Amino acid sequence: MSVKRPVALVSIAAATSLAVAACGGPDTASGSEGEESTETVTFTWDRNTAGEDEDPQYEETSVEAPVNPETIVAFDIASLDTVGALGGEIAGAPLDNVPDYLSGYLAEDAFNAGTLFEADLVEIEAQQPDLILVSGRSSALWEDLNEIAPTVDLSPAGTYLETLERNTEFLGQVLGAEDQADEAVESLNSQIEDVRAQTAELGTGLGLMVSGGSLSALAASGGTEGGFTYRSGIMYDVFGVQPVIEDIQGATHGEPVSFEFVLEQNPDHLFVIDRDQAIGTEDAQAAAEVLDNDIINETVAAQNEQIHYLNPVAWYIVYGGLDTTQVMIDDISAAL
Repeated sequence: MSVKRPVALVSIAAATSLAVAACGGPDTASGSEGEESTETVTFTWDRNTAGEDEDPQYEETSVEAPVNPETIVAFDIASLDTVGALGGEIAGAPLDNVPDYLSGYLAEDAFNAGTLFEADLVEIEAQQPDLILVSGRSSALWEDLNEIAPTVDLSPAGTYLETLERNTEFLGQVLGAEDQADEAVESLNSQIEDVRAQTAELGTGLGLMVSGGSLSALAASGGTEGGFTYRSGIMYDVFGVQPVIEDIQGATHGEPVSFEFVLEQNPDHLFVIDRDQAIGTEDAQAAAEVLDNDIINETVAAQNEQIHYLNPVAWYIVYGGLDTTQVMIDDISAAL
């Protein structure tokens, strides 16, 4: 085990390995009768092997993923998105967390694999998957799941667009859809360039998360960090919206912001994510209702009808994948 920073990109290479027909997990030994040649794709990443409250310890990890797998389980909703967009199908997933706009990528008899944080190991093993995909929230499940089938961690590495391109390239190779994957990434990059050309003339913006009637200002991440900061900074880092204040975290001291803070900064545009709607909080006050008050209505954004409500599931739950990136492009384009 070595201690080092995570690599920004992974090594992806086509390979050929021997696998025993009708055998299960990835550690099954080969060399007996009935062997058949199976094409695989090698995925390599730096895996954090430390415990939750320990300093990160990274170990280079490689997994041989089968090409054209029959049964794919996805705990990463962004990967479910990309697999489906490239013509694949997902056999198992945390079904309660799959948004309606991606439900068509599930098999008709798709099974519930658990939650974003906890796997139903008994059910997954009974389904005998060929490949399992995890990321972010579900990365801690890797060791248990990798005992059942080859499991790949597609957590963010590098910027949002670097991660999108890396994961799309890998899944394109797995599905035998390399050309389609390249075309999809090229199309999204072209659209994003067009959007950035327009946001350069858009004026200032402030991203807000609304939850439980309270506001949090979203900070630009620089595009290189995982977790919440990574996804909250997408509107700035990817789409070029100019933050109304450069050091949002410094200005807010990491605390939720007030309505008065928003008026003091007075951005030309407000980009709003309704977290309660994203996670399905019952009886929650809608973000539009929270922001409909005398203070917010004094802002330039409100007076010019430039408060933009983003797709909360795409921006908060998924924040990746081909279709979801298109949703994000469309959200920002609508603001233009």
